[in-house]
Amino acid sequence: MNSIAEELEKTGRVAYTNQGVSMRPLIRAGRDVWVIEKRSPEDIRKYDVVLFRRPPENGRRVYVLHRVLKRHADGRFWIVGDNCVSGEDVPPQDVLGVMTQLKRAGKDVDFSSLWYRAYVKLWCAPWRPRFFLLRIIHFACEAPGGIKRRVFRR
Repeated sequence: MNSIAEELEKTGRVAYTNQGVSMRPLIRAGRDVWVIEKRSPEDIRKYDVVLFRRPPENGRRVYVLHRVLKRHADGRFWIVGDNCVSGEDVPPQDVLGVMTQLKRAGKDVDFSSLWYRAYVKLWCAPWRPRFFLLRIIHFACEAPGGIKRRVFRR
């Protein structure tokens, strides 16, 4: 079986489902299917959702799907998950491609729709306030006696 990078190199496109929650609420783990198409770093724009590879961890290559929020003068990308409280600088050679399609319940998500554009402008673009808000929510839910424990107690 080919790795994601090998499949992208061979066919220029790959469809997959994600396993984490870092791109919620846009992408739901194990339910939504996304399509990545190979792109050169010069073609990647602010707010594109990209697939990149991190250095190997425990001998395994780690692939991550997050959003580009900024491009540095040296070409590196500042990339952040929609549900994350921090980001990372990624060199252009580690970016494999751009998400060009997202299917939810068998239907395409329209990236040009008013809903999607509002989501990007109101949730993704103001990443500093979002980091602060997500930290507060995480603290409230995970703290001893937090909201999550009170609402979902058995």
